Amino acid sequence: MNAKADYQHDPADGGALRFTGSLSLATLGDLPDRLDREDSTVRRIDLSQVDRIDTVGAWLIHRFAARNDAAIDGLDDDQRHLFAKVTEADQPVAMRPKPVSPFARVAGEVGDAVVATFQTLYGLLGFMGATVLAGLAVIRHPRRFRFNAVVHEFETVGVSALAIIGLMSFLIGIVIAQQGAVQLRQFGAEVFTINLVGRLTLRELGVLMTAIMVAGRSGSAFAAQLGTMKLTEEIDAMRVIGVSPMEALVVPRTIAAVTLMPLLGFYSSLIAMIGGCFLAAVSLGIPPVTFIARIREVVPITDLYVGLIKAPVFGAIIAIAGCFQGMQVKSDAEQVGLRTTAAVVQAIFLVIVLDAFFAVFFTWIGWD
Repeated sequence: MNAKADYQHDPADGGALRFTGSLSLATLGDLPDRLDREDSTVRRIDLSQVDRIDTVGAWLIHRFAARNDAAIDGLDDDQRHLFAKVTEADQPVAMRPKPVSPFARVAGEVGDAVVATFQTLYGLLGFMGATVLAGLAVIRHPRRFRFNAVVHEFETVGVSALAIIGLMSFLIGIVIAQQGAVQLRQFGAEVFTINLVGRLTLRELGVLMTAIMVAGRSGSAFAAQLGTMKLTEEIDAMRVIGVSPMEALVVPRTIAAVTLMPLLGFYSSLIAMIGGCFLAAVSLGIPPVTFIARIREVVPITDLYVGLIKAPVFGAIIAIAGCFQGMQVKSDAEQVGLRTTAAVVQAIFLVIVLDAFFAVFFTWIGWD
């Protein structure tokens, strides 16, 4: 059983206090009150004869030493570490944060956002490189290619999206034709509505709207699936048994998105032109045969090439952004929702930026 804490005053030793016993919560007794009443001059505190000391005892001695400006001697390594932690914790606590000017707060938030953006871009580029390396590893070792997983993602990304993409594209074709006809009617040039529908859907809106729809539908699904697997430690378990998560999870999703985006984009463009043809026949009196013949005359084949070139790039961006955000989930279920939202926003933003780049590039090479 630990001895009760006590101390003796030694005036001959420069006013030292020599503590004995156990300086723990259970054995302190009236020691705190006695130290509060201690009015003699104390220049040194000797703890060499103390059997045991806990955080409460260390805090009591530290407070007394600080009040009397006394040195503490006789500590072993563990006790010295404990007193260092107690001293470090003896800091004033700010109950309210210091007021910050609105300009400084806004500048700080903008700076944090810029830093976070560049960190995310850096991480996305690194993840893209890891995906490429995983794809090359699968090419070198074809037996590691997961055909069933790719086919399953084909259904998720492509087949299940046909209905919603078709409806969206049909309505977009109607809107383009209707708005174009309204404006061109002022010049007696309603027939050029066919030019507008054909070129705009094949070159831009067909692929772009499909990419936005796939980002919101499949990109979010990728992030949520991988985020949940990360949260339940399934991805860690895959690494433990020697399965690469990049090869098993990321590569099949990326292959599916890259492969199906050109097909979905072409399908979307066709449905949009059917919508424009429908409105032209109903509202403008242009028969479908004339519409199709006009499309063949005024829409160059390069417009189709532009859409087919952009589509796989958009698919890769959507898949990589979704998988990257899913892999960033770390702590709780809230992270899954946040990362899913970030995946959709990031994918759509990058798709629009790349679409602007492609527009300038294809005009520069003469495909305008």
